[in-house]
Amino acid sequence: MSKKTKKALRPKARLPKGMRDVEAAELRAVAEMTEKIRAVYERYGFEPLDTPAFEYTDALGKFLPDQDRPNEGVFSFQDEDEQWLSLRYDLTAPLARYVAQNYDALPKPFRRYQLGPVWRNEKPGPGRFRQFMQFDADTVGTDNVAADAEMCMLAADAMEALGIKRGDYVIRVNSRKVLDGVMDAADIPPEKRLTVLRAIDKYDRLGIEGVRQLLGSGRKDESGDFTPGAELPERSANLLLDFMTTDIPAETEAAEGDVLVKHQVSLMEREWPGLDTPEFLEGIEKIDRIRQLVAGCGFGTDRIRFDPSVVRGLEYYTGLVFEAELTFQVEDEDGRPVRFGSVGGGGRYDGLVSRFKGAEVPATGFSIGVSRLYAALKALGKIETGAKHGPVVVLVMDHDRTADYARMTQSLRAAGIRTEMYVGTAGMKAQMKYADKRAAPCVVIQGEDERARGEVQIKDLIEGAKLSEQIEDNVSWREGRPAQFSVPEDEMIEAVQSVLARYR
Repeated sequence: MSKKTKKALRPKARLPKGMRDVEAAELRAVAEMTEKIRAVYERYGFEPLDTPAFEYTDALGKFLPDQDRPNEGVFSFQDEDEQWLSLRYDLTAPLARYVAQNYDALPKPFRRYQLGPVWRNEKPGPGRFRQFMQFDADTVGTDNVAADAEMCMLAADAMEALGIKRGDYVIRVNSRKVLDGVMDAADIPPEKRLTVLRAIDKYDRLGIEGVRQLLGSGRKDESGDFTPGAELPERSANLLLDFMTTDIPAETEAAEGDVLVKHQVSLMEREWPGLDTPEFLEGIEKIDRIRQLVAGCGFGTDRIRFDPSVVRGLEYYTGLVFEAELTFQVEDEDGRPVRFGSVGGGGRYDGLVSRFKGAEVPATGFSIGVSRLYAALKALGKIETGAKHGPVVVLVMDHDRTADYARMTQSLRAAGIRTEMYVGTAGMKAQMKYADKRAAPCVVIQGEDERARGEVQIKDLIEGAKLSEQIEDNVSWREGRPAQFSVPEDEMIEAVQSVLARYR
């Protein structure tokens, strides 16, 4: 076989479209972030659950926000029995299958939380990936609006546990029943309603003009791809847009009794006569009930409030819907203002478990988009962006004495010090370069001379780097050996601990 043929057989090192590698600093920061969220979920009494990465395709259903057929918006494959399976597109559909499968054994209501990756076979774009993390909490088995109110309070507490101060976030609440009433008033036929809801759901990302295009003839994005619109008459589109941008004054929401209900109904009746269906009024009543419940627990309208533009794009929502929005603004690399918007959302999905059971099993839940929230926290300065210190590195000066270096390494680990022994085959110069690349705070050195004296040398690499900027020639460096000192071997642990203590 020729060299040319061998080269042609080599695979190309490349990432699949819409995927990304996540490196150590971000992984550690995300772990710290999700641990704070987990503590809130636990405090609310939710229990952890883990479901498989893929399910039978028919179990996932046809609920994706941008696709109506199950094999279009998900990654699918066939098993040995020629049954179709798909990677989960969210954590809610697998939960519905789990509850239906274990219904009799579970306490009702059943409360669970789950952290894990999900996959969507959609067009990737800036900040839009085909694999991403979600962190969900759900209550299954009750239609009590108190469960929805808890989701809103849980979302607010999670934001504050992450260091996002009041005024920099808001939990926005609406109802699909209210939206259905508005679409009735706007004379929107049933076959167009899902398209309309998905158009409104893009308000946070596309703004009012983008939604207007999607309600009309359609919209072409920056790449040239065209999304067909709902083709609504101008009157219908205007009514929807007016509803979306209705601003309920904070003092009205905070008023006693059912003022919000009366205010909203009177507003709708002025604009759209006949908007008084039982379903619409039920939606308004439940929004007001949430307001009363959260206000009674000390959550004001600065944290949780009604917003008519909240829709949620997934088809399975049946009632109340809510979103966690970040309201602060930062600048991008070009100095342009950036607002992160929604970092999580959820709502009531009373029909999802019933697909398996045949009887209605009400449920409500909230999901945090982990990657988007991480990016927002980083921009807000709540995520440590500097390089973390790596492990202490024990250099191997004599490979015949590897067992001795391994013993020294283990003694440091036993003292709770993150430590690694150099396991390559290079000499000291290369080992020092390796320690620098690992961001080691210090290295432990024991050559033949140190061993004979029963000592080790500790070299503080952080202090050494600072001092090296002040030394003008190699002679001074060799004579001074900045930040390098010797200690008896039995004092090695205390010496390393003293170096680490400088940089906590």
